[in-house]
This record gives sequence, structure tokens and C-alpha cells, in this order.
Amino acid sequence: MTISILYSLAVLFCLWGVYNLLGFRTAKKEWRNKVSKWFGNRKTRKSFILILGDKFDQTKFGLKAIYQLKRANIHLMASEFYGILLFGAIVTSFLLNNFFGISFPINILISVILMDVSRRVLFLIRKNKFQERMNDQLPEICRILANSTRSGMTLTQGIGIAAQELNEPAKEEFQRLSGELQLGVDFSRALRNLQKRIPSREYQLFIASLLIQKQAGGNMHAVLDEMGQTLEERKLLLQEIKTMTAEQRYVAYIVPVLPIFLLLIMNNVVDGFLDPLFSGIGIVLLVLFLIGTFLSFFLVKKVTNIRV
Repeated sequence: MTISILYSLAVLFCLWGVYNLLGFRTAKKEWRNKVSKWFGNRKTRKSFILILGDKFDQTKFGLKAIYQLKRANIHLMASEFYGILLFGAIVTSFLLNNFFGISFPINILISVILMDVSRRVLFLIRKNKFQERMNDQLPEICRILANSTRSGMTLTQGIGIAAQELNEPAKEEFQRLSGELQLGVDFSRALRNLQKRIPSREYQLFIASLLIQKQAGGNMHAVLDEMGQTLEERKLLLQEIKTMTAEQRYVAYIVPVLPIFLLLIMNNVVDGFLDPLFSGIGIVLLVLFLIGTFLSFFLVKKVTNIRV
């Protein structure tokens, strides 16, 4: 009986504490809103580590990394991305030392190499993600421009509306395009600049159609409607192809990782299991193994990369 009473009181006090915590957080949020109205909302980063991260992001190397992350559709700053890689290298070196029997400094060297290879492979695999997202938004862009021209607006006005209505990443690109047109840049030159920033076949067709219709005249909204419908059907076809080849694409990642993982496990079970690989004919076998692993990954990716 006493245990039941104590248990009930514990649950009651726990609920009461959660209730007070939620009320405190609500009051704290309201207080912050009032203070921000009185003194302004200054978004400064006070932490020493975050300040160093901001400075790193502004360096030439950081700006290049931010551009690569943007093109890979990874929503991280350069300092955050390399901080994750550093943490991954520390965890990997710890696992190699404690679970796979690889001691210092070999574990540090292997972890650094693995993180660098992972970074390069990530950017290589996702190098076209930005273009893919832009291509996914192209049917919506065609519909916005078609509706604008149908209502009597010019293409320049339609691009301005698209810059307001679209989501990222197309929003930023069309805001830049609209800004160039407002500054007096020639229409064809502004579109060519957009084509240089997004060198995909879909945008080449889209820009060529706009330039031809702009110069020759004609039923612009009908052309844009037809193009938007065609691109939408192509998008559905690509999604169906990705669904059908999903298993093979995952195999391309599993095949290179599984043998390496098994080797490390065996090295942990049997002392000195990997020693023959670094002497005599073992080096030749190791090189052949790495080449075969790379070729298997490359060939599977090539087979599953069906272009429409």
C-alpha cells in the first residue's frame, strides 16, 4: 500500500514538474519577444568556437567549401561540415583502436584518410543534386511564367513573380535573374548567365525556348504549358526509374564496405590477421582488392544510372 502511494505521488509530482516546465518555457519565450521588441533582435554569435567558425567560413577555403556544399544540396556551413568530419575522425580512430586492434598512430592516419575519402565521395555522388532540385522546380517555373504571360504580363514581370513565389534553390537564382533584368542587363544575356550557373539539359531547352519565342513571337503561354507538362511527365518517369533501381544502387555502396568491415573484424578476432597484407605479395593482393572494389562500385553505378 505504501509503495502504491509513493508511486502515485511520484507520478503526480512528475506531471506537476512537466507542467511548470512548459509554463516556464512559454513565459520565457514571451519575455524574449518583449525584450527583442524593446532592444532589437541582434543575432550575434557569442561563443569563441562559433566566432572561429564564422571566420573560417569567410576564408577562401571556407567560401569554396560553402559553394561545394550548396551544389551538393547539403544545408551546412563549412565550419559545421568540417567539424562533423573532425568528430567522425576522432570516433573512427577510437573504434579502430578499441574494437579492431589498430594502435596509434596508424588508427589516426586511417581515420583521417577515411574522412577525406568520405568527403570526396560525398561531393562526387551529390555533385548534381543542386541541378536535380532546380530541374524538379522547372515545371512549376513554366506554369508561373505561362500564367503570367496569359494574363498579359511580360516575361520580365513573370520572372519577377517567379522570384517571389518559388522555393529554394530556384528562388535565389530567379531573384538574381530578376535583379539583373531590373538593372538593365539584356534579356538574352541574363538568360545566358542563368544557363552558365545551371548547365543542365532541361534549362538549356527552357532558355532556348524563351529566347526563340522572345525573338520570333508566338503563343508563349501555350509553349510554356506544353513544356511544363512534358517536364512533369519526365519527372515522374525518373522517379519510377529510381524506385526500380534502388536495390542495385544500395548494393553499390554495400559491396565496397562489407569486405573492409569483415577484414577489420577478423583482425580483431585473430591477432596479426592483416600483417601479411603489408608484406611481399600481400601488398599486390591489397592493391588488386582495392582496384576490384572501386571497379565494382563504378560499374554498378554506371549500370543503374539510366538517363532519360
